[in-house]
Amino acid sequence: MKKIRYADDNDCRKINWQGIIQSIQPRTRVWRYLVDNRTHYYIGYNIFLLGKSDVDLTEFSVAISEKQQQKYNFQIGDSIKGTAWTKMYPKREFADFYRAGSFRILERNHRLIESTAPWIGVVPTMDVLDERGGRMLSKSRWKRKCFPCYYASMANVEIIWDFDKDIKRYRFESFCYGPKSCKYFDPGPARSVPYKGMGSVLDTGWLDKMYTRSRDEDE
Repeated sequence: MKKIRYADDNDCRKINWQGIIQSIQPRTRVWRYLVDNRTHYYIGYNIFLLGKSDVDLTEFSVAISEKQQQKYNFQIGDSIKGTAWTKMYPKREFADFYRAGSFRILERNHRLIESTAPWIGVVPTMDVLDERGGRMLSKSRWKRKCFPCYYASMANVEIIWDFDKDIKRYRFESFCYGPKSCKYFDPGPARSVPYKGMGSVLDTGWLDKMYTRSRDEDE
């Protein structure tokens, strides 16, 4: 997928876009501190589209709020258009565009059928995702088999690198909020979490078990 090249962190402008929805995923922010704290915040959805935009992207993602999704009930296959802004901080925001508005549904997909693995259909609310909890998901699975799924997510991750001086590092990580029994699930390798003077420690997945302990295998 082609990405925008930014001159600096403040190269931000309003654009028009139009496309057909390929996926709707949770937009999350994850706060990491070493390997004993990984907090998920649920801030809306990322809509992935195939279409056109003022910055010559034909495959792109647009960040929207939960209220916007509830109002328009977007789903895979819908043809839509709108406005948005290019992101001010590219290292902190995964979606290509945010602060979206002026939505218009050009054509509704009436043939969408609810499915399982990957799950498509009516996307879950932020409260439901928060209650379910997330597990680390292999990036290659996120890119391929899990991409259409509304339980898959590419999170904006903030890592506390120096707690005393409040120095942070940023990256993107893939997570899954779907059933534990999903046949496509693969956590991928352990993830390094850097901290000043310590090198990197590894998140091997024990936090996944803790955050999803209230769910059975099929939940």
